[in-house]
Amino acid sequence: MMSDERDRAMARKGRTTGLVIAGAALAALLAPWICQGLGLTIRHEMLIYFASLAAFVWAFVNIYQLWRMRQDSQG
Repeated sequence: MMSDERDRAMARKGRTTGLVIAGAALAALLAPWICQGLGLTIRHEMLIYFASLAAFVWAFVNIYQLWRMRQDSQG
């Protein structure tokens, strides 16, 4: 029973991490287009890039945590 709850929590965390990676990649790829379309400065574009970078770092930490949780649950 506890294993099922742990598996669900790991799956949820994995899905969230995947969505964050996809969103950060999309934001980084579309940053020039978004800023040009809205008339924003290069400063705002760099802000989007830094936010994407922070999201990637957050995702990397979560991937490491998931890996550790998986190692602990296997033995």
